[in-house]
Amino acid sequence: MLEKPTINKTQFPIESLLSARLLLEPQIEGDRIYFLSDLSGTLSLYSIASNGSIPEPLLPGGLALVNPHIMPGDNFHVLPKLGKVLVMIDKLGDENYQPNLVPLDGGIPEQLFGDKYRDEQIACVHCDKETNIAYFFRDNRKTPDIECLKVNLETGDVKSLGTSIYGNTCNGVSSDHSTVILADGYTAGDVVLYYWKEGMTVRKLLYGVPLDQRDGKQVPMTGIGWCSFVDNNKGLFFESNIFHDNGGLTYLSLDDPSKPIDVEIKGLRHSGQGEMTGVRKVKGDVFVLEYNIDGASWAYEGRFHNGMRPTFEVERTLVGNPPLSDGVVLGLEWQIKNEKPLQAEYIFSFTRANSPSQIYHISIGEKGAAKRLSSEKVLGIPDEYLSAGEDASYTSFDGLRVSARLYLPTSKLGYKGPRPLVEYVHGGPQGQERPDFTWFSMPLIQYLTLNGFAVFVPNVRGSTGYGMRYMKWVDKDWGGKDVLDHVEGLKRLEKDPRIDSKRRGVVGRSYGGYMTLTLASRHPELWKA
Repeated sequence: MLEKPTINKTQFPIESLLSARLLLEPQIEGDRIYFLSDLSGTLSLYSIASNGSIPEPLLPGGLALVNPHIMPGDNFHVLPKLGKVLVMIDKLGDENYQPNLVPLDGGIPEQLFGDKYRDEQIACVHCDKETNIAYFFRDNRKTPDIECLKVNLETGDVKSLGTSIYGNTCNGVSSDHSTVILADGYTAGDVVLYYWKEGMTVRKLLYGVPLDQRDGKQVPMTGIGWCSFVDNNKGLFFESNIFHDNGGLTYLSLDDPSKPIDVEIKGLRHSGQGEMTGVRKVKGDVFVLEYNIDGASWAYEGRFHNGMRPTFEVERTLVGNPPLSDGVVLGLEWQIKNEKPLQAEYIFSFTRANSPSQIYHISIGEKGAAKRLSSEKVLGIPDEYLSAGEDASYTSFDGLRVSARLYLPTSKLGYKGPRPLVEYVHGGPQGQERPDFTWFSMPLIQYLTLNGFAVFVPNVRGSTGYGMRYMKWVDKDWGGKDVLDHVEGLKRLEKDPRIDSKRRGVVGRSYGGYMTLTLASRHPELWKA
């Protein structure tokens, strides 16, 4: 029998953990902040004053937007010169997203394309608010071809940049929109770049080996992310796995695209294991560089220096240091305030395992000091009762480091003695369990700790977040070495005096459900109530 806590467990219904509203993907424009939230019970679009105000709904009731965790492309873009907000809306969850325009202060959505692409999926990949030009991918739901559309949001002009069954996704745009980088992707990390220029009827190969030219040979993964044009549109700057398994910065000259250059990074502050998740241009040579380190977000502002040996130099840490540590960024954007010298203010959403998402603002001139603009909370459960989790990484049977977290009931709950253990297995396997209260599994994890259980959450081989090689370890080996990673992690916890390994269970969904059944059937000796 579980020991009774010193407080009444009826104070912890699952509804309390689900009561915290989402505050996601904020954007700042002028003196207004726009964001996604389920304040009304379904996810919708809201705005507040940058110095704080009551949230104002921008869409009529009854519409439900898609959670950005699972949304292809962007949910919305604020377009001040157009006086509109571009927002992607589907019909009752059918995932056939359509671009709509609403006034900056809210209104009835007007479909950008009318019925032209009805019952098709349109996703916004990139939007330039200075020129009101946006790029979409189009899935007609009838053929495997994916089309890239270049759209002038002001005039409604639509230009097709071609199709491909492998994506043909917009992956970079020159400052004058005359050149567009297009990407085909075959499997995770296997990316080939093409380019399209004004006047061309067919795209041309820029970098990589297309699938039909491989003759059955293995090709190294490139892992190329969004490409920013630099050096007066003469080169591309992007994140890739070309030189570093866990991601690095790369420069590609458009005059000699066969020779990518590894860009040295100076001034990183984080430690641990993880991977680069992206680099985005703020303006000019200023960029935001983002990492996922053992599941936690780090974000830096820095400058790209071109030359014979290009470098990137970090100038300040935006997210990663306390109090913005050991959590996950759920959207980070900016607004240019001064041109000379270039200064930007930042807006972002941040969450932890034991804290709902909150909106933060970094004003110009601030060296990392972020002001919290929201105070979302879990109703009826004090903050100190929620488990922050701790690092529980371990070395597996073959020497591979496996990143993991262990969630224990907090001391405030008053539980005594070793705690029974539940192992939670994430889906994927190309996925990752992070300290993110907004992800659906975290309320379950917290519910278990509130009721006296310890929860073990390993990100075994095959998980994302630790480099290309780590993710590919599970290819053609489901139920092989990944199973042994789980077994080894449980063995390690048997040495932890806080854990009662004689009372142990396992739960998971999707691939995690498969792994739950695999572990239960192959290793029944591990589990006992």
